[in-house]
Amino acid sequence: MSKFNSAAASIVIISLLAGCSAGTGTNPDKQSQSFDPNAPADLVFYSNSGDPVESFDERFGNAIRKKFPNYKITYLQKTKEQTLDTLMAANAPIDIYWESVGQFVGGLIKYNLQYDMTPLIQKNKVDLGKFEPTTIDAIKMISDGKMYGLPVSNNNMALFYNKDIFDRFGVPYPKDGMTWDDVVELNKKLTRFENGKQYLGFGMSNIHYFRLNSFSLPYVDPKTEKATITDPRWKTIYESAILKPAELDAFRTSIQQRNLLPEADAMFWKDQVLAMYGYQSYMFVQKDLSGLNWDMVAYPTFKELPGVGSQSYPTFFSITSISKQKDPAMAVIKFLVSEEFQTELSKSGIMPVLTDKKVKDVYGQGGNAKNKNLKSVFYNKFAPISPKAVYDGDAEKAFRAPLIDMALGKKDINTAFREVEEGVTKVVESSKK
Repeated sequence: MSKFNSAAASIVIISLLAGCSAGTGTNPDKQSQSFDPNAPADLVFYSNSGDPVESFDERFGNAIRKKFPNYKITYLQKTKEQTLDTLMAANAPIDIYWESVGQFVGGLIKYNLQYDMTPLIQKNKVDLGKFEPTTIDAIKMISDGKMYGLPVSNNNMALFYNKDIFDRFGVPYPKDGMTWDDVVELNKKLTRFENGKQYLGFGMSNIHYFRLNSFSLPYVDPKTEKATITDPRWKTIYESAILKPAELDAFRTSIQQRNLLPEADAMFWKDQVLAMYGYQSYMFVQKDLSGLNWDMVAYPTFKELPGVGSQSYPTFFSITSISKQKDPAMAVIKFLVSEEFQTELSKSGIMPVLTDKKVKDVYGQGGNAKNKNLKSVFYNKFAPISPKAVYDGDAEKAFRAPLIDMALGKKDINTAFREVEEGVTKVVESSKK
């Protein structure tokens, strides 16, 4: 489905979908008794991610249509005109909502679309013991013991590096099993100015660094609804990959000139001024790295947590409470978590959610990165996924707000943390109004 040009056009198409789907739906409570897996079905997918239709089809849609030729699969892409608000206002059918764990609560649960899939999971004999445990623990935590979705794909953090920069300065390549202290030392050797270009040793997607932190700290304590910034482990997080690398004068000068921390991935794969870059492990699938002499190693660990990498970052597929096609929707999700589909997903470079060694061993082997150190993404244990809340997005902004001033030495850590705490308090209070 193409991007809509106006809100009016969006509502018209949504209304047509609603009318069409309503005619084929049945009472959700009676579906199990009459479900025919070979009968036609219309299934509508939606995600707040805004992923393009082409991306959805490449990863999921085409495989679903091939497996279920009698099913009509429609993916509604989020646009400025087409949001969950406009879809709900138009009573549009959404059968399957899919979203990464970081945005899951702010979509499905915020709009009261959650549905406990436990009976359907049991009926379809989906073995939860075959999944990466932290992904199941996370959805049960989000669902208050129920199952509001099943993980279909996974992700974590990895450390990518530019081999040419290491070669230029005669520095040995990174290794699996490094600590953040090791990264800080490498950063000192690689932050240099040469031939009119400022090279920085290390950069990091700080959003994901915080969101997938190895200590599994949430932004807000789910019991007290207070900011967790007073936990001393946040000081370790801020210092290890942000403040310590920025102690170098050249590093601070670069931040001042750009008014930006080295957290933009284009600085690594396009500008090629970052020697190392911490990002989600699927970057080699997401970005065109063909012009870069790169490789990757396992995500650095904190000395307090030996062998523990980042949290996993699964994408969940959920049958919605408003779906009138719950059995066909479950048939699709059962296929997506099957060994058959997970193997193909793994080959493409998307981390599977199954722990089966055969599925993991083919990770990335279907693409042009098969000779890279791809096995490094499984080197560390996953940290448990931190609790999620509807206000996480705004709370995250409060945690990141003082970063540049802190890195430049304009704001001490105690002052910055007080501001973070005040910012989160406002976010929580605002969410209750």
